[in-house]
Amino acid sequence: MRDVFGFDLTPPTKAQMRELVADLSEEGRQLLLEHGEEVPFCGVFLNEKREGLYTCRLCGLPLFKAVAKFESGTGWPSFTAPVAEDHLRSIQDTRYGIVRTEIVCARCGAHQGHVFTDGPPPTGERFCINSGSLEFTPNEEPLPDKLRRGAPEGEPWSR
Repeated sequence: MRDVFGFDLTPPTKAQMRELVADLSEEGRQLLLEHGEEVPFCGVFLNEKREGLYTCRLCGLPLFKAVAKFESGTGWPSFTAPVAEDHLRSIQDTRYGIVRTEIVCARCGAHQGHVFTDGPPPTGERFCINSGSLEFTPNEEPLPDKLRRGAPEGEPWSR
């Protein structure tokens, strides 16, 4: 199952998930697998300004372009839109007595953060993401291929 850009969205096998999870710290496990949240204003990507692409820390699927990042003042990296809508999946989150929309990686299910409707144009959305849920790849470097499935030919999705 590939998306319009050629990325394989097939979920990892059980063996691949065991391998991916084995590399996580306890904090990473809590954040990605148990739907945790970082302390605001502490994430490593909060002040990242380079051009590039943010990928899922667990499986490496591209999630956000750096050009979609903006300063929201919330203490978490925020983005106006994902690389592709089918790279994220929404889940209703009712923890803490409020209703929010949680977003997870569509390929591996790793928790990324939440999306809100108070963002800037052009989308009006604010994807509020945990730095610990992401990895950053500068434009001049190859994307991670954690599942060893190969990258799409070319870069039509343009970083």
